[in-house]
Amino acid sequence: MQSVILIGNKAPIKYATAVATEFEKGAEEVTIKARGRAISTAVDACQISVNKFLENVEIKDIKIFTEELENRNVSAIEILLAKV
Repeated sequence: MQSVILIGNKAPIKYATAVATEFEKGAEEVTIKARGRAISTAVDACQISVNKFLENVEIKDIKIFTEELENRNVSAIEILLAKV
C-alpha cells in the first residue's frame, strides 16, 4: 500500500505528522509531493519524519522535475519514504 502527501502552505511538522500517521496505518511507502515554493517545506517535513518521528524508515528515492502549468514551468519534487 502506498500513500501520497501533497505539500502546501502548512508548517512542516503538520506534514511530518501526516507521514507518521500513514506509516502507522500500515503503509509500506509514502510519497511526499511538492511544487514551487513548497519544495523546501517538503524537504523539511521529510527530514522531521525520518530523523525525529519514525524508526526503520528511510529515503528510498528522490525525483526532481519540471511541470508546465498555465504556460510557465514550475519545479517539482517527489520524495519516496519506505520502511526498511
